[in-house]
Amino acid sequence: MANDGFDKFKGSHDYVTSEPLRNAVNVSIALGRPLLVRGEPGTGKTLLAHSIARGLNKNLIVWNIKSTTKAQEGLYVYDTVQRLNDSRFGDKDVSDIKHYIKLGKLGQAFTAKEQDVLLIDEIDKADLEFPNDLLNELDEMSFYIPETNETFKAIHRPIVIITSNAEKELPDAFLRRCIFHYIEFPDPSLMEEIVRVHYPDLKKSLLEQAMSAFYSLRQIDQFRKKPSTSELIDWIHAVLASGIGSIDPAKELPFLSTLIKKESDYNLFMTTYARRRQTKVSEAS
Repeated sequence: MANDGFDKFKGSHDYVTSEPLRNAVNVSIALGRPLLVRGEPGTGKTLLAHSIARGLNKNLIVWNIKSTTKAQEGLYVYDTVQRLNDSRFGDKDVSDIKHYIKLGKLGQAFTAKEQDVLLIDEIDKADLEFPNDLLNELDEMSFYIPETNETFKAIHRPIVIITSNAEKELPDAFLRRCIFHYIEFPDPSLMEEIVRVHYPDLKKSLLEQAMSAFYSLRQIDQFRKKPSTSELIDWIHAVLASGIGSIDPAKELPFLSTLIKKESDYNLFMTTYARRRQTKVSEAS
């Protein structure tokens, strides 16, 4: 395997990263180990891989994991159905099995001529054996295809980013092979940087009003799903598109359904938080 130079990740123009996150990425690259990223939904776990690819000018390969995904699918798939159809109805030479071997996302990253970024997105959606089934391949950066008696070994070790929403516990053996980072929810200072990336010309007063309302919602511990960074971005977009110049805390928040996605949270907000907000406005007047 080629000894790839250590390309240091410094971030990208459209994705704001904290210093601990940048450090975790660079340690992962330096050690050649997968980076396992956890955090609340909407904190930018998936977008991190896109940012790394842009920041380091590398190709991105995305493997979206589903509940039915099997580890071997990431390596290769032997299309027996197509071979059978060709043997019955086509005029192709079906004796060469290689024509019916299709590399999966992991296989593509291993066989790439240059170092790629591989995103294994939401690994905890798969069954419990899925992470263990990848251990050997991620360690050795190679895999064997018995149908063709071929072994594929990575020319360049890909930069592997794995995201998890902590829906399932991952095996200890798998965790030992990963660099781990939990993306903390952005504090107001970092959140302002993130918003400014998307809306550089946003009026300071409107930004302050939106941030105040947003973090007040997140302080409601009883919420089943607190609004996330992506929902704040969408909410500001909706506010700007509507032409609203300011957000009045004495009135109901506009486009509340952009921020609150569960009926129980909405009812809680309307009955509890709205009453408390009105009390503060009355006291101030």
